[in-house]
Amino acid sequence: MQTPSATIPHLIAAGFHALSDPLRISVLELLRQRELCVCDLCDALGVNQSKLSFHLKTLKEAGLVNSRQEGRWIYYSLNLPQFSVLEEYLAGFSRNCIISSARSCCD
Repeated sequence: MQTPSATIPHLIAAGFHALSDPLRISVLELLRQRELCVCDLCDALGVNQSKLSFHLKTLKEAGLVNSRQEGRWIYYSLNLPQFSVLEEYLAGFSRNCIISSARSCCD
């Protein structure tokens, strides 16, 4: 079982991986406006459901989207706390970050 400190790097890596595809970015942009069902996402993006399902699975595994089932439809929405984790990670690089020169090695 992973410890919480081991889970954070995994979530960060999965989040950035999920953000590395233009179609997944398009999905997230649509979900910024409101929760949407798979059929609405397919129509808006002009892709078939099997292709979109693969990308939604990646976004869900990265924790970037939530899903809920209502009848036979699955609705997706943004999981804003996970975006905050990624934002905080990146912000850590610009806050009080001093990069020192490398030490000489193998002298």
